[in-house]
Amino acid sequence: MNKTEIKNIVLITIGSLFLAMGVVFFLYPAKIITGGTPGLALLAHYLTDIPIGVAMLLINMPLLLIGKKYLTMGFALRTVYSMVVTSLSVDLFAYFVDFPKIDSLLLSTLYGAVLVGVGVGLVLKSNASAGGTTIIARIIASKTRLKPGNVILILDAVIIISVGIIFKNFEGVLWSIITIYVATIVINKIVTGSISDKLVNIVSEKTDEIAMAIREKFGRDGTIVQGQNLSRAYDKHIIFVVINVRSIIQLREMVLAIDKEALMIIMEASEMTGTSRTYQ
Repeated sequence: MNKTEIKNIVLITIGSLFLAMGVVFFLYPAKIITGGTPGLALLAHYLTDIPIGVAMLLINMPLLLIGKKYLTMGFALRTVYSMVVTSLSVDLFAYFVDFPKIDSLLLSTLYGAVLVGVGVGLVLKSNASAGGTTIIARIIASKTRLKPGNVILILDAVIIISVGIIFKNFEGVLWSIITIYVATIVINKIVTGSISDKLVNIVSEKTDEIAMAIREKFGRDGTIVQGQNLSRAYDKHIIFVVINVRSIIQLREMVLAIDKEALMIIMEASEMTGTSRTYQ
């Protein structure tokens, strides 16, 4: 087993434990349903009194078997490991850990969502899946034009609406929506990283001056791309550079001081591999 695989196993184990803690310590006592397999397992537990961990395995394993041809062997094995660790942890925490009761629904919602988000995020970052809805999403997306993220959103909505109908608890549905929203934000932060940079495109007739100023003042390098306007009558030069978010105001002032007619487009660098090369 190589170092990468060992790292994956460690992260999956930690992520599964976080996921189990979020469900058992916060969401289950407050009767708040989250999305995905944990949400289905909680729903099954409320309806049949089956242990939550057992319900998670019973839901996940058939889905994994159905979707095995859409998954690589490594992904499938890591997913099985995640499912088993999560299910065992959920039931062990429920039976053997006496966690203090949380009376605030808001605290239970937020902390439960954050723990679930961290757990699922770590599992996904390790090239595995935390539950069956991801597998369903892959299958449906492969046969339709729907994106996996949209499929997961639809499945979560079905789970939450079912809870509202079965228990006739509209307020619970609202708390569940907050849980899914917060967990999704945390998952995205874990998977893509917390990016503190912005992607800036600058269109100007004074690109050489602006480029030199960026290198001297911010110590950043970038790329100059040549293009044309829509009528192809004029040549244009575009500076492509990644700048820390704290330097955006200074960059804007500097660019406009050089060229008042410059066009700046600032975008989120939601995911970035490596680093913006620093000019030496």
